[in-house]
Amino acid sequence: KGKEFKNLEELKLELMDYINWYNNHRIHGSLDYLTPKEYKERKSA
Repeated sequence: KGKEFKNLEELKLELMDYINWYNNHRIHGSLDYLTPKEYKERKSA
């Protein structure tokens, strides 16, 4: 059974957190297995 949300606002907040993690914190194979943050830091160094 998946997570249940009390209301639409709670769902939206959880979804925004997940999207932030997915786009900014998880490792990406296309970025040499770095997070986007790590990749940007290495490219700008």
